[in-house]
Amino acid sequence: MKNAFVKFPAIALICAFTISSCVSSNSGDNTNLPVDIAERPANESSKKYDEANLDKLKSIIESEIAKEKCTTASEWTFAPIGSKACGGPVSYIAYPKKLEASVLKKIEHYTQTMSEFNKKYGITSDCMMIAEPTGLKCQGEKAVLVY
Repeated sequence: MKNAFVKFPAIALICAFTISSCVSSNSGDNTNLPVDIAERPANESSKKYDEANLDKLKSIIESEIAKEKCTTASEWTFAPIGSKACGGPVSYIAYPKKLEASVLKKIEHYTQTMSEFNKKYGITSDCMMIAEPTGLKCQGEKAVLVY
């Protein structure tokens, strides 16, 4: 009878650990789970990978510009960004003149990368020319292009 009491707490303890480990492993934290294969690029030569790279390059440019507040429009300028398949820019982007050296290099790199992407994947576009802004103004500490 004495052995039965010793075995019962041991079994109860093992069950408690098993249940608690199951509960804690199902906490909704999916950081250790693999990403759905459809959502991740197959390899570095895939279209999805190249699109993600373009998005990353543009985000870097936009985040660098976003650090600056627009208070005086004369301290800002704009440049074409991106490359349509038929030629010409996708849009224009405003940036502070004091960041011109670093920002323009990144814009040129982004535009060249987009041009290569268009050729690589046979991308077509509407071929409409994008109007160049006539200037810009500061609105809510953000640079706004004027057409």
